[in-house]
Amino acid sequence: MDLDPNTGLPIEPNGEPSEVSPEAANDSEPVVADRSPAAIEGIAPNAADEFIRFKRSHVYVALLPLTFVAGLAAGFLFWGRGAPEANTPAAAVPEPAPRTSQTRLDISVDDDPSLGPEDAPITIVEFSDFNCPFCQRFHIETFPALMQAYPDQIRFVYRDFPILSEESFLAAQAAECANEQGAYWEFHDALFSGGLGLSLETYMIYAERLGLDSEALNRCVQEGRYASEVQADARYAAGLGITGTPTFFINGIPLVGAQPLQQFLTIIEDELN
Repeated sequence: MDLDPNTGLPIEPNGEPSEVSPEAANDSEPVVADRSPAAIEGIAPNAADEFIRFKRSHVYVALLPLTFVAGLAAGFLFWGRGAPEANTPAAAVPEPAPRTSQTRLDISVDDDPSLGPEDAPITIVEFSDFNCPFCQRFHIETFPALMQAYPDQIRFVYRDFPILSEESFLAAQAAECANEQGAYWEFHDALFSGGLGLSLETYMIYAERLGLDSEALNRCVQEGRYASEVQADARYAAGLGITGTPTFFINGIPLVGAQPLQQFLTIIEDELN
């Protein structure tokens, strides 16, 4: 049987490449063999080099099997199929892509932490992992400038998608525990830029640095007080068909990867105008 040169999949008699079932997929490969972030309209062509795609062996948040299957179906419907894979090196600066037609989804902010006025004209929802290097890049290089550029016009919502390791899952819970003490965003910033890595010991160090009750935070994490909250975020993200971090929705318009500031500004200005 001939193989498709682009996907490596068998060619059916009708000339179309066949699908690889989740059961047959190797754990070292992305869950969806022929999906690409470049299929999302309105993102830069090299976005695949700016984010982390999840693998089945890396999902530590006990996503329900039926939810996972629903996520694949949602991804098929929302994100499209058969787009070519991006080949641009990660070091290249992506150019804004023309957006003649726009994918827009209805994204829930749930009760997750947010910055900015609730009635802001722009709502950005990020699905992220504290252990993701591209998420860290965004929060160090782009996030401060973005919020400074539109201090009263953006509501920024952070939702958890801890897909890289078990520590990703615990870090997300630790941030929720810090939120109990009114310091979510301070703790969020420490996790991304504190330089001590992710562990129960470092969470207590960050808590002490921020003047929080470190023992109370430790008990909160150990009890798994917010495990179900973090799992709910992850299930919701999978249900949307999201396959990697960071993934953003700007008024429902998807943008994948640690894109430069200009990519965000282009979409935001279009929305404001």
